[in-house]
Amino acid sequence: MTAIRSITEGGLFSDGNRLLRLALRLDAAVTGANGLAYLALAGPLDDLLGLEAGPGRLIGAFLLVYAAAVWVISMPARPHRHAVSAVVEANALWAVLSVVTVALSWFSLNTAGAVWTVLQAIVVAGFGALQYAGLRRTR
Repeated sequence: MTAIRSITEGGLFSDGNRLLRLALRLDAAVTGANGLAYLALAGPLDDLLGLEAGPGRLIGAFLLVYAAAVWVISMPARPHRHAVSAVVEANALWAVLSVVTVALSWFSLNTAGAVWTVLQAIVVAGFGALQYAGLRRTR
């Protein structure tokens, strides 16, 4: 009980800026690692997920740029509200488009690729929710 009280009363979840910066940095780290994997492992991921190497590399490059931007946004002690709102909205859009991609078969993903894409959508939506919660706590 003491640990929960210390987290909520004076810790991570009581300080909106701290929560926000952590959520942004986790997002940037996971997104960057994902981008690197798409770039470096484009061939094997084609076999594993059914995502062709060309689009996989483009997605990887985009993710690396996005991760760098999110990291930069997380750097100030008080991240800029409009920039964070843009990240939250981009994460929501990514999550929705990921599910739509699977539903409409925009890429020729196999079953593992479809599951991976939906799981990524859930993670990205989770980052967005954490970022939104942090943003609300900074008011």
